Order: sequence, then structure tokens, then C-alpha cells
Amino acid sequence: MTESIVTIYHNPRCSKSRQTLQLLEEQDITPNIIDYMKEPPDKETIREITKLLGIPMRDLLRTNEQVYKDAGLDDIDLTDDDILEALSECPSLLQRPIVIVDNKKAAIGRPPESVLEIL
Repeated sequence: MTESIVTIYHNPRCSKSRQTLQLLEEQDITPNIIDYMKEPPDKETIREITKLLGIPMRDLLRTNEQVYKDAGLDDIDLTDDDILEALSECPSLLQRPIVIVDNKKAAIGRPPESVLEIL
């Protein structure tokens, strides 16, 4: 049996992200860690993540961030491309953490235990 490739889009300053990483490590999983604040995903990667999560693009937005309010991202008429542009320009808007397994399944670690479903 081959071992799964697990990737976490991680923000070390986020408690949920740290808890999710710890949970993975407790499962004897050493994930590929992408600090998305230093290495933001490009638009195509964000599009793929959204497909893996099976959610609308809007659900990737952190609506409690000040930049969300400042940028007018609560406008319901924004297209997926508008949201994608905002996410690619400002990675702090991205829900976190996101765990991906074998580029086939993904989950947002809120709560951290939700990632166990895809392992």
C-alpha cells in the first residue's frame, strides 16, 4: 500500500491551523507544509482546491477579515473570477487550514477534526 501524500495550506499564526497540523502529526502523518502567507497559491491552484472541497468559491473567503469588508467582497454580485482575484492578491482571505490528500480530497480544518474524514 502506498502512503498518501498529504499537504496542508498552513498559517503558523492561526490556532486552528496549528491544531490541525498537530492532529495530523498525532496520526503519524508528516504533511507537506505550505505557508500560504509566504507562498500564496496561484489562481489555478485555488480553483483546484475549490473543486476538491466541493464548495462555491465564495466559501473560501474569510468573511471576518477587515480586508474582506474594505474590499467590498460581501457584494453578492461578485463573480468567481472576482473572488479568485481577491484570494490570489490577499492570501489572508483564504479559509485555513486546508488539507489535501493525494490531490483527490480536501477539507478545511475548522474544526481541526474535520480533516480526519479525508485521511
